[in-house]
Amino acid sequence: MADSVGLIGLFFAGMLAGGINSVAGGGTLISFPSLVAFGEPEIISNATNTAALWPGSVSGAVGYRKDTAIQRSLLLMLAVPSFIGGLMGAAILVFTTPALFNRVVPFLVLFATLMLASQDVISRRLRRSSGDEHVTTAGRIWGTIFQFFVAAYGGYFGAGIGILMLGSFSIMGLRDIHKMNAMKTPLAAIINLTAFVFFAYKGLVAWYLALLMMAGAIIGGYGGARLAKHVNPRPLHFIIVAIGLIVSAWFFLKAF
Repeated sequence: MADSVGLIGLFFAGMLAGGINSVAGGGTLISFPSLVAFGEPEIISNATNTAALWPGSVSGAVGYRKDTAIQRSLLLMLAVPSFIGGLMGAAILVFTTPALFNRVVPFLVLFATLMLASQDVISRRLRRSSGDEHVTTAGRIWGTIFQFFVAAYGGYFGAGIGILMLGSFSIMGLRDIHKMNAMKTPLAAIINLTAFVFFAYKGLVAWYLALLMMAGAIIGGYGGARLAKHVNPRPLHFIIVAIGLIVSAWFFLKAF
């Protein structure tokens, strides 16, 4: 009975994470600790979480497809560093010992939480400068380099890559927050898919849990993308940041 309740909880955690990733970002702060609380080791939980959430990113990208059409050239350009960086980050995780990763996890969760907490400030600044959008050659180069490191972090852990990608786009000269949100969703899908394939090849995915959460994430990701422009993300940000701080404190106590 307890396992059944836990499995149902993981399904809804996946659905909530998929929706949150489409609307505000930070869904991993829900899904990853849910897997750890269910009893999976941290590295297996991280790989399984990646496997579970990448379809949510894809369904979110489908939901945003009309918005991303006008950014197709930039999207294709950034897909390359997203793939290479995601693969590198996933490879680094595979060679990280469980003991070391358990020590690193609290800092990763706290970092992702702080990134999410800063998202409102960054978004407001981008909106204020929305009339100055101009993508330069230098901006493309530096934005591509920054995107590679964002993808490497994303392949390793993943939480908070949305706000980091806004930084990549800002370096390039983009300012329209809706276009930026639409573009980061398919790029996140590339990063997560690349990491997922590598984790699956290395046998790190708990498949029955991944498939369960995947179904929830697809539902949540598509629904969140369709509602994103009609929902005020600020209250959701505060809730996720609060959860992230609590979860990071839990991981610190668990690791130290």
